[in-house]
Amino acid sequence: MFDRVTTTASKQTKILPSVLGLRGEIIRKLIHFIIAIIPLIAAYSRVMAFSLLTAGTIGYVIAEQLRLSGMKVLIISDITIMSSRDRDKGRFVMGPVTLAIGAMAALLLYPEPASRIAIYALAFGDGFASLIGKLVGGIRIPHTKGKTFAGSMACFIAVLSISFRILQDPIKAVIIATSANVLVGLPTDDLGNILIPVGTGLATVILLA
Repeated sequence: MFDRVTTTASKQTKILPSVLGLRGEIIRKLIHFIIAIIPLIAAYSRVMAFSLLTAGTIGYVIAEQLRLSGMKVLIISDITIMSSRDRDKGRFVMGPVTLAIGAMAALLLYPEPASRIAIYALAFGDGFASLIGKLVGGIRIPHTKGKTFAGSMACFIAVLSISFRILQDPIKAVIIATSANVLVGLPTDDLGNILIPVGTGLATVILLA
């Protein structure tokens, strides 16, 4: 009986981090998906889009500084704690900051439709890559810090669909999706939030030139 109880407790101990990790991944990717609203706002006013991203970044930085000093900011600190990775424990969580910087860089560097595709690649390409990779798992790609072929395929399909819908050109859509997929696969951690939109936007601009 004792051995059976111990075995059950051991299994629960192993399952718990997995469940918590999945919950954190879902929250992180929901934040990624939310950034997809920026091109819609920018279509109305780029100044408004920049202002929202800037204000959100400043507010988040203040909230994180308060959290690290022992003062929790309602909702923001809770979301940050739930979505943080193991490497972020006890540290400033940079993900939301680099996410906003990536979106702002795309708006600043590229005209339409390159900026829109770049931000959507960040929101949905990177978002679905991580989420599907975590949910499905499977074969991992060497030298990518654990990224999977399933996640890579999800990224490619997401960016391909978006690019084709916007450009109506299958060849250009494939090239853009491939470029985004390569960038998502790089082991760049939070800096990928900047590299993905900047690189994807550049590929799009070159193709449309």
